[in-house]
Amino acid sequence: MFFREIPGLDKVKTKLINSVKNKRISHAWLFAGPEGNGKLALALAYAQYISCENRLEDDSCGECPSCKKYEKLIHPDLHFVFPVFKNKKVQKPVSDDFIKEWREFLLDFPYFGLETWLYKIGVENQQAGIFTQESAEIIKKLNLKSYESEFKIMIIWIPERMNITASNKLLKMIEEPPPKTVFILVSEDTEKIINTILSRVQLLKVPKISAERMFDVIKEKYNFADDIITDIVNISNGNFAVAQRLIKNIEEERESEHFKRFTELMRNAYGLKISKLSDWTDEISAIGREQQKQFLLYCLRLVRENFILNKSPENKNKILFLTKKEKQFSEKFNTFINKNNIYDISNEFTEAYNHIERNGYSKLIFLDLALKTARLLKIKPQ
Repeated sequence: MFFREIPGLDKVKTKLINSVKNKRISHAWLFAGPEGNGKLALALAYAQYISCENRLEDDSCGECPSCKKYEKLIHPDLHFVFPVFKNKKVQKPVSDDFIKEWREFLLDFPYFGLETWLYKIGVENQQAGIFTQESAEIIKKLNLKSYESEFKIMIIWIPERMNITASNKLLKMIEEPPPKTVFILVSEDTEKIINTILSRVQLLKVPKISAERMFDVIKEKYNFADDIITDIVNISNGNFAVAQRLIKNIEEERESEHFKRFTELMRNAYGLKISKLSDWTDEISAIGREQQKQFLLYCLRLVRENFILNKSPENKNKILFLTKKEKQFSEKFNTFINKNNIYDISNEFTEAYNHIERNGYSKLIFLDLALKTARLLKIKPQ
């Protein structure tokens, strides 16, 4: 994780970078702030910067062996503790029992909240936490010499879920850790952490990501209208985890709408239902150009997948990338996409995309596309 990948929080980043440059790295930090604001990502970026062998002025190099291992979260001197739960396989759980799932989850999206993590590991009615046996594991790991880096780093996520016994066992270790050891506690509710731990850490308050910065990040990455982005920003209130859920819902709705329009086009085109094709053209011409372009890209993907399904039905579960609804439709439709029309159909959708991008008259573009598709679907393999 790099500092540059984390939106906003510039003052906090500068403070952490300067602590390394000035050789004033605290042995125990508490990164505190609301869910989804990037504090866990910040802890990772800070840990990587501390361990980097060729630090840049304001970030890790990304090229040294240490950074390469941080990229996969497998550096031997980087340790994690996080809430876990007891199940049939593990009666005395510690974080290492779930480290594979943790790495996958963290690499995918480092802004998640506790509820999302617990869902990931399958917690249902059980109580999740950081238990007594975890403190023994922490003490054992940190009493060993570092393997490769100058510092050993222990990131404890959601320390407020640590039970009293575990907390008390760690007090001495946090107050007087072994040389070159750094604790980074990442908390969303510091009031639930015992005072004796709070008194032994350096507090770093991590604010919410500003509405302006979140707007810019979403706009840069997604083809959403400004009013939709504004709604996402307002609802999420600086929480990237909430923003991501909203974005996912919007994208799923769009995929569903794209599928509906694609199937209507293909069925009406094959049946030469000119009146319905005209209605279809009116409907799609009324949506924004960015959505029209996304629809045409969606169509190109489905046409490609159907051609592959036609050519190699025996491998459909290995090489196709289709949702359940798409697969059900394609099981019958794929026979109409063959070697004699795949090039021309793909070319027509690509040309339509290019015309829309050049601000062509959308109603004429889509009507022309529909009529040409009707002709091409009639071409049969020889």
